[in-house]
Amino acid sequence: MDLLHQYSDDQNDDEPDSPSQNPSSPPRLLPGRSGAPKVDDTMLALTVSSSASALSRPIDPTQHLVGFNPSYDQLWAPIQGPAHPYAKDGIAQGMRNHKLGFVEDAAIEPFLFDEQYNTFHKFGYAADPSANNYVGDLDALRSNNAVSVYNIPRHQQKKRKTEAKEKKISDQNDEEDREEEDGEEEIENPASDAWLLKNKKSPWAGKKEGLQGELTEEQKKYAEEYAKKKGEEKSGFGGEKAEVVKDKSTFHGKEERDYQGRSWIAPPKDAKASNDHCYIPKRLVHTWSGHTKGVSAIRFFPKYGHLILSASMDTKVKIWDVFNSGKCMRTYMGHSKAVRDICFSNDGTKFLSAGYDKNIKYWDTETGQVISTFATGKIPYVVKLNPDEDKQNVLLAGMSDKKIVQWDMNTGQITQEYDQHLGAVNTITFVDNNRRFVTSSDDKSLRVWEFGIPVVIKYISEPHMHSMPSISLHPNANWLAAQSLDNQILIYSTREKFQLNKKKRFAGHIVAGYACQVNFSPDGRFVMSGDGEGKCWFWDWKSCKVFRTLKCHEGVCIGSEWHPLEQSKVATCGWDGMIKYWD
Repeated sequence: MDLLHQYSDDQNDDEPDSPSQNPSSPPRLLPGRSGAPKVDDTMLALTVSSSASALSRPIDPTQHLVGFNPSYDQLWAPIQGPAHPYAKDGIAQGMRNHKLGFVEDAAIEPFLFDEQYNTFHKFGYAADPSANNYVGDLDALRSNNAVSVYNIPRHQQKKRKTEAKEKKISDQNDEEDREEEDGEEEIENPASDAWLLKNKKSPWAGKKEGLQGELTEEQKKYAEEYAKKKGEEKSGFGGEKAEVVKDKSTFHGKEERDYQGRSWIAPPKDAKASNDHCYIPKRLVHTWSGHTKGVSAIRFFPKYGHLILSASMDTKVKIWDVFNSGKCMRTYMGHSKAVRDICFSNDGTKFLSAGYDKNIKYWDTETGQVISTFATGKIPYVVKLNPDEDKQNVLLAGMSDKKIVQWDMNTGQITQEYDQHLGAVNTITFVDNNRRFVTSSDDKSLRVWEFGIPVVIKYISEPHMHSMPSISLHPNANWLAAQSLDNQILIYSTREKFQLNKKKRFAGHIVAGYACQVNFSPDGRFVMSGDGEGKCWFWDWKSCKVFRTLKCHEGVCIGSEWHPLEQSKVATCGWDGMIKYWD
């Protein structure tokens, strides 16, 4: 309709140039109309038609709205001036001296800044780097003639030198006055500080000559302590001196010799093996309860087992009758601290004891007398006699200072030291017909030594290994059972390679943190060990299965020994102070 109205209006219009009024002109088509809404296409037209000028125009960073889609070059164009010749993304790559870009030097040098900073703190004024003027106390600026701390006037320098010289002279005069007051006696005494100051000409000029007078009480006390310390170092091989306790022994039996003149330690004539087949004990036969503290080790009398020796934390060693009365026969008192380990000689007439008092004592079993004492100033953890009959005078001791010390007990001299371990030595076990011995230590390793040669011939250390505080030799001498602190017993061969037998492993007991003794039955069929819960465990050697457990002690069952002749009987000891005999 609008078009019709418009057409009618055009027809009635009286314009002279209208084509309707001119009959000779051809008919003209009407202009088209768009029904789309009105759109502001200014920026669009600018982008389409004037692309060159739009690309050259940067975007104002202060504006918050962009009405068109700018190009990358527009976004990164510099706001003023030309772009940097070496720049990429607005940062000069070739001039980059910081990981985030280019850092220019400060407007003021560090020296100038320090000069003005110190000048302001001393005089109260400083130069303003942003302008050619001063800030701060202008009166002080005029009075000091705008001088800085680094530009002291010549007359001020002379004044300071004069003051320093006068002070030095006055100090010397005061010192001389003080010396005069102290008197001539003190100046003449070479021991006095005044004499040293007066005669000090060179580093050697002030030495005290001649003998000094009497020492003061403090000097005497220091000299005594120093001499004592030096003496201890010499006597103890660099360690502390071992404690000395009077050795004594008490016999508790009826008589030391019987009507035939035989000693009380002599084995009974009818003592012999009842059978060659071992059985696991089932019941408690006897209990020995003479110790007042925990028992740390027990040992049967060699070959016969009619006596049993026990070492305790009450500093005493006791020997008990097994065959007849079952009473304590003798008490050996020579240690001032807990006894750690004991070891019989081959015939049982003598034994060794090692205590935490750093002493190793060699006892006569029958009389209770100490034959000799050995010490290095360190705690012995294990003592052992060489099992060879012709070397019963050779003593080996594993010490807390990582060494195995070898003594000749006839002379009392140290004949050898084996010092390759990195921790305290816990066990010494002879193998290979006593030509070699195996040691274990807190360094979680096993080391094999040739007897008498301090060179390791085999070193066993694996990442999975734990410390092994107890090792026992199998009756056939081909295997070693090692109590590992990860609650298992490991088996090593004693042949040339000393390899771990991975097929044999005895577990089930809890020994972590305790040096529980491991042992074999005399026929080698059973493995035995105490544990931290007071139980005694028995395993079958072939199948490695648990055969039986006995609840033996209240607390830790630390030691267990199989009787050498009565092969179904076992003795155990624990930290409850009891020694128990099982059948």
